[in-house]
Amino acid sequence: MEMSLADCWGSAPASPIGFEGYEKRLEITFSDAPVFADPCGRGLRALSRQQIDSFLDLARCTIVSQLSNKQFDSYVLSESSLFVYSHKVVIKTCGTTKLLLSIPRILELAAELSLPLLSAKYSRGTFIFPGAQPAPHRSFSEEASVLNDFFGGLKSGGNAYVMGDAFTPKKMWHVYYATEEPEQPMVTLEMCMTGLDARKAAVFFKNSADGGCSSAKEMTKVSGISAIIPEMEICDFDFDPCGYSMNGVCGPAASTIHVTPEEGFSYASYEAMNFNPGSLVYSDLIKRVLSCFRPSDFSVAVTIFGGHGFAKSWATSAEVGSSYLCDDVVQQELPGGGLLMYQSFSAVAPGAVSPRSTLDDGWSSDGMETAVQGEEACVWGVKKKSAGKDVVAA
Repeated sequence: MEMSLADCWGSAPASPIGFEGYEKRLEITFSDAPVFADPCGRGLRALSRQQIDSFLDLARCTIVSQLSNKQFDSYVLSESSLFVYSHKVVIKTCGTTKLLLSIPRILELAAELSLPLLSAKYSRGTFIFPGAQPAPHRSFSEEASVLNDFFGGLKSGGNAYVMGDAFTPKKMWHVYYATEEPEQPMVTLEMCMTGLDARKAAVFFKNSADGGCSSAKEMTKVSGISAIIPEMEICDFDFDPCGYSMNGVCGPAASTIHVTPEEGFSYASYEAMNFNPGSLVYSDLIKRVLSCFRPSDFSVAVTIFGGHGFAKSWATSAEVGSSYLCDDVVQQELPGGGLLMYQSFSAVAPGAVSPRSTLDDGWSSDGMETAVQGEEACVWGVKKKSAGKDVVAA
């Protein structure tokens, strides 16, 4: 009897200490199918609910809510989120899920749709409870080995990076990337926050005497989440007795938030992708997110494809004011002309001044090679009006 990858890895018990908020994120992109195989160009969006469930089951998560538009389908999961575009699938799962075990089934379904593999990117922070993670997530080297089995044959080969300051191992950023050719222009922000302000966290407890809310809709409004990008249509979900998830959609742009509010291991994440970088100012967006949670520590990872002209303010370091000290700034070139920028921050005492970054307005910093810069990419647009100004979703 032939064993599946899931059978080989077995299972591990959940952490008795607390819930693991840090997500594992997998993004797999495909090229166009032949016209005769997909005349309507639906690609992965042609997958049925049963087919989607078949790979989510392997990752150990389920769909709890859905919101779609003309460009993509978004799903709030029991553990984070799933986004399905015609040529891209993005899955984020928290807790002790086994995200990488979903890969064989995703690739099988894509092959049935005649979609050639283009690229794969995996990313995560440093787990709060690493010892509770099951195989194949017990270490980044184990994860990279599994990823390489599936994607190492792409033209770039498999590339694994651990970014951050070795003296602060709890703030490391882990990335795997492989690609067949340069990707379409896109900017993705991944933001991780720990040590949430107690009053801010209380909002995400249902019916709490300390300021909790009775519904996800109320949590979205009271927390300020609805004001981060007002143009986003939001699908939110609350958990018992606490916890919160939401997906936002606007044209092809997506955002997602997940909150674990329990004291001692409180965590929140924010992500935005596929937006027009000219319509959102990097530092302003981060400040709006921070105002919802007031974390004691946070990190931001920005992945850029398309060059400096396309990325605009997103190709610079974040300036978040004097309330936080920037602990670390790292840049990493990716195959195909991409760039990954990672920064970590810690709250400082009132009156302390966070030093300005030494990075300039381009890719480079002292002693670093500059990334390949293409011509400014055109911005494909879906215009929406808010507060008297146009906001364009890329």
